[in-house]
Amino acid sequence: MTLQEAIKARHSVRAYKEQPLAEAAAKVLVDKITELNQKGMLHIQLIQNEPKAFQGKLAKYGKFRHVTNYIVMAGVKADDLDERIGYYGEQIVLLAQTLGLNTCWVGLSYTKVPGTYVLEKGEVIKAYISIGYGETQGVEHKIKSVEQVSNADNLTPSWFRHGVEAALLAPTSVNQQKFSFEYIPAKEGKPAQVLAKRHFSIVGFTRMDIGIAKCHFEIGAGKQNFEWV
Repeated sequence: MTLQEAIKARHSVRAYKEQPLAEAAAKVLVDKITELNQKGMLHIQLIQNEPKAFQGKLAKYGKFRHVTNYIVMAGVKADDLDERIGYYGEQIVLLAQTLGLNTCWVGLSYTKVPGTYVLEKGEVIKAYISIGYGETQGVEHKIKSVEQVSNADNLTPSWFRHGVEAALLAPTSVNQQKFSFEYIPAKEGKPAQVLAKRHFSIVGFTRMDIGIAKCHFEIGAGKQNFEWV
């Protein structure tokens, strides 16, 4: 499965089979996490065979079941931490999909279990990602149109539309999709640019959502075709 195929196949899954992660899959995930921690200046951690984080009232309210494997998304507190968490975390989510695993971003419906993770000075946890073998492959949700979230038209290049289409398949908090993308043509020797914007939401999590959406956009558009504003 390619990353483009993973984007289309991925749906949030909250109920899992009671089985551990395959050893080979876990190793691939840990290696990728090590790489992304360096690139993103983060402290992402894979926790396996630990059921307590998703046994509280919030987890039951969120309809999580049999979650014993999850990823702790942490880093040093900073203005751009949420966006980096989303951008690099979604790379793990898509990798997991290619490995036959299912995932779900979790902003609130978990309990921090002391001793299961490590935080260095100044670090905070921003989200968890449940991971495992889903009881189902999840379901599709209604999404906005390309025109609702971008300035794509007959004059913008096809890669821009492909990027927006991929971004619209990205997970966002309560499926809010509070983002938009603006195409800025190349000029004066500069390449084409894309401006990613996040919009107000009572729910919050828009900084993380825009990071996730930008990850999808790059895969759909091809990063070599543009630069971020």
